[in-house]
Amino acid sequence: MVAIRPVAHKLPSYVPFLLVLIDLRCEAKTDNIVAYLKYNTILTPYLLNFGSMLLLFLCSEVRECLKLDPDHKQCFSHYKQVKKLNKQIQAAEELIQQDKYSDVVSKYESVIKTEPNVPQFILNAKERICHCLSKVRLTTANAVSVCSEVLKADPQNVNVLKDRAEACLQDDQYEEAIKDFESAKEHSENDRQIKEGLERTQRLLKQSQKRDYYKILGVKRTAQKKDILKAYRKLVQQWHPDNFQDAEEKKKAEKLFIDIAQAKEVLTNPEMRSKFDEGEDPMDPESQQGGGHHHHFHGGWDNFQGFNPFGSGPFNFKFSFN
Repeated sequence: MVAIRPVAHKLPSYVPFLLVLIDLRCEAKTDNIVAYLKYNTILTPYLLNFGSMLLLFLCSEVRECLKLDPDHKQCFSHYKQVKKLNKQIQAAEELIQQDKYSDVVSKYESVIKTEPNVPQFILNAKERICHCLSKVRLTTANAVSVCSEVLKADPQNVNVLKDRAEACLQDDQYEEAIKDFESAKEHSENDRQIKEGLERTQRLLKQSQKRDYYKILGVKRTAQKKDILKAYRKLVQQWHPDNFQDAEEKKKAEKLFIDIAQAKEVLTNPEMRSKFDEGEDPMDPESQQGGGHHHHFHGGWDNFQGFNPFGSGPFNFKFSFN
């Protein structure tokens, strides 16, 4: 069964197209193979221009065409392709539910290869790639690049704005992250995630102007534990107070030595590091009083705009292929 849940306020611009589609569908119900050919082949380019929702809806109709002529090459080829796309998308979304974001990227790249000729379809797949890259440390540059590509074509896409903001945060681009959150807020002012993300980013910006444990150790926010320990060992040897004879230099080294030790303690402790990444300083009791909580953005398929020619709503349909 196919369940289509369009957005009411965007329907008017699609009404003429949908009326033509309905007329052809009614004609096709008379078992007229010519009508089905028109319905499934001549109109296909127009359907593709509206994105994959109608493409997938068309797939179920193609099966009717195959019932009339099982050997029809065009119907069978189209049915086979959409069946493959549906399988790839479902596999990718299952991985997202398991937080296996790195694996999802290759899955959606395969989706693009399967259907490389429909701009809107490609754009929606890249939106998912943007989302997954923003969740993976060490891929922030790629995330910003892919998200920016999507936003160039769809500048009001709130999901992508939030994802790019998160990617910017991981790369210490606080001002850019604030711009994206504020832009997202303009289009979805009641979104609690945007509000919390903006507040968290502002705390991190303020924090970066004070004591930044990442900067103390000279590592990025995406640094892994082994890199943090390596930087720590190097700095401990360099700034050990015993290395300095001058009183002023020794005093400076002692203070820095303490900062280095605290930075190592915070960044190698998952709970403390998580608090620091939220804008709290675990070593500063006053900082923790105003702490917030980080919520993941649209992690599930049900909250994703994508693959919908009407611009929003979930990909709320499945196919059962025999």
